[in-house]
Amino acid sequence: MTAPTSQRLRCELCQVEIDCSNGIDQVLFSLGGAGTRSKLWVRVCRYLSNDEQKASCINQDATKRGEEQPGDRYDEAPPLDLGRANGGS
Repeated sequence: MTAPTSQRLRCELCQVEIDCSNGIDQVLFSLGGAGTRSKLWVRVCRYLSNDEQKASCINQDATKRGEEQPGDRYDEAPPLDLGRANGGS
């Protein structure tokens, strides 16, 4: 029987942790529940602006993060009805 393997990676750039256990990666965000590498990519990693940042990011490998999944992106904010400032019509 093979012993389970586990490793935790920490990104120097955004400080997020990725728990790699038995081939399943789970991203541990600082707020909210755990997520996937694709969720981390959509919300954080894709916005890196230079090669130095990209070289420091632990989530640049597209084969590890996979395709974007439903729920990865932030939900759109609902429209606000601000009305008129003077309250009249």
